[in-house]
Amino acid sequence: MKKSLLALLIALPLTATLSGCVISVNDGEVDHSFMSDSGNRSYENRKKIAKIELGSSFTNMQTKLGVADFSETYTQNEQTIRVLYYRTQRKHKDGLTTKDECTYLEFVNGELSQTGNGGEYSRISAG
Repeated sequence: MKKSLLALLIALPLTATLSGCVISVNDGEVDHSFMSDSGNRSYENRKKIAKIELGSSFTNMQTKLGVADFSETYTQNEQTIRVLYYRTQRKHKDGLTTKDECTYLEFVNGELSQTGNGGEYSRISAG
């Protein structure tokens, strides 16, 4: 009984210290760490978004940028508004993507009308 209690008292603090670890495996060519992946994705998205022009088509942007982190579609003043959010920065160390870590791309009737900080997007700005 004393041995199992002693083992538990030793094991419990050790397991609690491991809860914040990030394991990174690098096989020489490909870095598989979670944090590196999100950083690379953010950088690649910033590079691609910096090259886009207003008036670009929705389909063309989806092809270039891939699946958005968030998306919205709604109608306003008889126009179809589509908003895609792509992660372009990291503000929170929780590993989750939030809109304030994204750049939004707003499309009105299939054409890019504006971009900006994802946390600042408002439906009122459309149109």
